[in-house]
Amino acid sequence: MLQPKRTKFRRPHRVSYEGHVKGKNIMVNGDFGLVALEGAWVTSRQIEAARIAMTRHMKRLGMVWINIFPHLAKTKKPLEVRMGSGKGAPDHYVAVVKRDKIMFEINGVSPEIAREALRLASYKLSIKSKIIVKGADE
Repeated sequence: MLQPKRTKFRRPHRVSYEGHVKGKNIMVNGDFGLVALEGAWVTSRQIEAARIAMTRHMKRLGMVWINIFPHLAKTKKPLEVRMGSGKGAPDHYVAVVKRDKIMFEINGVSPEIAREALRLASYKLSIKSKIIVKGADE
């Protein structure tokens, strides 16, 4: 699963996923894309499950670009631990996805296969999303 290579000694603060994305809201690499319709934290497990669903349906033809990366560490305290005594240890990593962010892009396969692969990938994510086509009403 995806996670940062280097994580220094600090535990991060919460990052808001409200509002619109500042960049990466137009397709650069692929012809078909999956765009977020709402903001949320997407875990590294969800990103990996979506990637596997897409590549299996495409039978490893074409190219897949993943435009989100889980940089933010979410912490968790152990079970049955009393209040206080600091912040918990990092438990998993999430990507901060804001509205209108293009999360995945596909190129090199037929339109039917690309739409079905992105549909299967959207089921693996915890946010509402839609499939967009390059050049068609962007």
